[in-house]
Amino acid sequence: MELNANWLERLAAYHPERPAVYWRGSWIGYGELYARVRRAAGSLAGLGVGQGERVAVLSPNHLGYLELYFAAALLGFVPTFLNHRLSLAELQGLMEYTQPRALFFGPGQEEAARRLDPGARPLEELQALPAAGFTPFTAGLEDTALILFTGGTTGLPKGAMLPYRQLLVNAAQTAMTWGLSPQDRYIVATPMFHAALNALCTPLLYLGGSVMIQERFDPAEYLAWVGQQRPSLLFLVPTMYQMLASHPDFAHTDFSSVRWAISGGAPCPAPVREAYAAKGIRFRQGYGLTECGVNCFTLEPGEAEQFPESVGRPMPHLWARLVDAEGQEVQGAGTGELWLSGPTVMSGYFARPEDSAKVLLEQQGRIWLRTGDLAQRDEAGRYFIVGRSKEMFISGGENVYPIEVERALYDHPLVQECAVIGVPDAQWGEVGLACVVLKGGGALTEDELRSFLRSRLAAYKVPKHFVFLDELPKSAPGKILKGELAERYGRTHA
Repeated sequence: MELNANWLERLAAYHPERPAVYWRGSWIGYGELYARVRRAAGSLAGLGVGQGERVAVLSPNHLGYLELYFAAALLGFVPTFLNHRLSLAELQGLMEYTQPRALFFGPGQEEAARRLDPGARPLEELQALPAAGFTPFTAGLEDTALILFTGGTTGLPKGAMLPYRQLLVNAAQTAMTWGLSPQDRYIVATPMFHAALNALCTPLLYLGGSVMIQERFDPAEYLAWVGQQRPSLLFLVPTMYQMLASHPDFAHTDFSSVRWAISGGAPCPAPVREAYAAKGIRFRQGYGLTECGVNCFTLEPGEAEQFPESVGRPMPHLWARLVDAEGQEVQGAGTGELWLSGPTVMSGYFARPEDSAKVLLEQQGRIWLRTGDLAQRDEAGRYFIVGRSKEMFISGGENVYPIEVERALYDHPLVQECAVIGVPDAQWGEVGLACVVLKGGGALTEDELRSFLRSRLAAYKVPKHFVFLDELPKSAPGKILKGELAERYGRTHA
């Protein structure tokens, strides 16, 4: 079976003048977008970038993400998107891990990019570097199309290799099950280094719709675009929805063009949903993960309103099962770890075969992905995400792994013991709370410890709250009982 990974070329021929991307105040048509993609491919060919080599990006949202995404299907390189919110030390680890052939940066990232790679170039140079001719690459379904990083429980995120089959099937079934049309339009405000490209941006372009790139999320600008550019879809994480609803312009913004809104990253709190319901906006809850695309379930808008906590039922080309603690499949209604199988599952973690083997298991003639998430299925086949078997929590749409924060805490010479848990937060959904035991005779303030962590971790990973204790609760063998800490400090799921 062969599918066309270079599908943008067809759309450019079908409707070259149709608006594709709104970028820095102007609309770019499909024809012009594809011309920019070919020019970017020529620039990379001029640098000697070849098949299978990584090309890294360190940038806020930028047109260059799309230029590289589509140019990859022409040259066979692998776009590798770095989280610009990470610390320099974290980024250096990712650069050493993936060994990219080239690094491109966006506004505000030049200093960090140059320290990572003295030869780093601004994304604008994709349209200006000396170009070389190239023989178009024919992508196979299993060829790696993209590397996206998932949160790392060992301190270094893992690069999920997404093959072309994943991108193509995800785009097609998202367009189908979400009822997208060529007339749909939405604002790309969630990070493009994360899931924004796969979630709705490229599925909508795949269908011939249009997208608007907001370089950095700004509630006032976003609301102004809603009124001026008339998007028909909204896609944000709960924190962003809350920031919009709290903005003074929200009350008089005209949302009449919006067909529905989808919340990703974490469940959207009821008060936030109610604020949009008062504006006539219907909500849908999304669920996905880097290793299996970002649109794993679907639910009709009417049913989504009736069951707002449900993520829905599996996409047409995806199979789901629940597995209990004994490794037995849960039949019918019940709760267990969510496993997923289908063409949207990653091919593995880049250069991490042992980690890949832990989460990709062959059973019943299928390759199953162990998500690590606990889900509940009701009698009607609807799924509800009820917790995480891992200790991860989600803060403002970003995954935070306590063990990574704890390792940084232990780097402080006065920290004897620590445990990090997620606690509810009105703005971010969940934030970190660090429970710390200091070494005898030590004196340390909350601000001093927070400042220490900021030099080692991305800002969103730094705990918002600190509690200094004389001792941490432990089991008989000496294991720290995080469950007791969570109960003591009132943790609930976001």
